[in-house]
Amino acid sequence: MKHRIVVLGAGYAGAFAAGNLARRLSPADTEITVVNAAPDFVERMRLHQLATGQDIPFRGLADVFAGTGVRLRLARVTGVDPERGTVAVTGEDGDGELAYDTLLYTLGSSVAHHGVPGVAEYSFDVTGRTSALRLRERLAGLGDGGTVLVVGEGLTGIETATELAESRPDLSVALAARGELGAWLSPKARRHLRQAFERLGITVHEHSGVEAVEPTRAIAADGTSIPADVTVWSAGFAVHPIAAAGGLEVAATGQIVVDRTMRSVSHPDVYAAGDSAYAIGENGRPLPMSCASAGYTNMQATAAIIARLTGSEVPATGLKYHGNHISLGRRDAIFQMVDGDVRPRSWYLGGRTAARLKSGVLKGAGWGIAHPTFGMPKRKRRLATAPDQVGVRAAA
Repeated sequence: MKHRIVVLGAGYAGAFAAGNLARRLSPADTEITVVNAAPDFVERMRLHQLATGQDIPFRGLADVFAGTGVRLRLARVTGVDPERGTVAVTGEDGDGELAYDTLLYTLGSSVAHHGVPGVAEYSFDVTGRTSALRLRERLAGLGDGGTVLVVGEGLTGIETATELAESRPDLSVALAARGELGAWLSPKARRHLRQAFERLGITVHEHSGVEAVEPTRAIAADGTSIPADVTVWSAGFAVHPIAAAGGLEVAATGQIVVDRTMRSVSHPDVYAAGDSAYAIGENGRPLPMSCASAGYTNMQATAAIIARLTGSEVPATGLKYHGNHISLGRRDAIFQMVDGDVRPRSWYLGGRTAARLKSGVLKGAGWGIAHPTFGMPKRKRRLATAPDQVGVRAAA
């Protein structure tokens, strides 16, 4: 019997991981299955562009994994039972169950409502393809002078606000920040950010944490009413409670607590990567939910799985957070480096050069997803134990 590896989620972390595993492990010993609810790979880092009306190509996962040996199961994950080694799913074929020997959990994150009244009922977000298309449709119906409020001063909020203002100059765009805009940037980068907001005509409401969202306005903590025909909520991310409900040890955030190799501290046959993993970086702090973190944790998780299954020493990949790359529309951006304590360095890159660099990063990530087994070795690694003797949980 082959060793069954199941990857939950085909976002940046999951899709890269599945391709990496298929590239390095022999199909004679292993069977790799990817479970994903949608048939396409979604470039989450570009969903704010999709929402503003830009055409973003989507790659079909069936095409992505064609010829790689990776099996694709289009279904939504409804539960995980790490004691039995099974995953419950539901899809076009109805409810089902997948058994695994090694599980890689990469279900990602969605928007966090933080219990704020009206967010679920009246706001929009760009954390998924469906929600981005919903916002796109709403924006298309706004005429000249329509008001859009983006809530949240993080990377998603800034990118969404600037993309909206550049793409739709006929709209009045504002951003509500709980603190100071760009407070986590170096002084020069912060100045660049403010100049970009001024150039694009974006109104900034600083120290204005939103406490309620209504159909045509948002209410700040001090009672101030901010007009908004459309409110875009980008005030943080949350993970699905599936892991916690299944009995995996999770942090207060709901993320799976993992060791240095991305292995669950409670269930050794389960690994996590991307936003789903509560991983401690080399600075002793949890890695932030980001595409960069997804890359680091994905590489570490796949390296650990391959090493343990093939009887090799588990390598340690870098778990550093190097900086923030923020798009400010299509022709401007900021690349801010940070030190080991995640404090901004004085140096930053801005303007068109930074925008071209960000575009290159996005294209590179998309190309990597489209070619998951590029550079496939002629000889793939066999398992350390014969397949019919791998009772996996032991081999993992």
